[in-house]
Amino acid sequence: MTATYQTNITDRTYNGWSNYETWNIALWVNNDESLYHIAMEQGSYQDFVEYMSEFRSKTPDGVKFTDPKVNVIELNSEIFDL
Repeated sequence: MTATYQTNITDRTYNGWSNYETWNIALWVNNDESLYHIAMEQGSYQDFVEYMSEFRSKTPDGVKFTDPKVNVIELNSEIFDL
């Protein structure tokens, strides 16, 4: 029998992203072909949110694109390559 111990209890990330909200949006943008193409056409997360406001305001899981917890800098750097 082996035991596993949590070694870093101060780790507050969510699957490598800064929080659940950021992870959820990145998950949908990276895995939904239509969202991915829209994101690539917009060039930045802010532009993506503005464009999407005409069609939908949240992911299918209910996370709002404008949620204040969303790490816009992280999304721009990881998805939009800014």
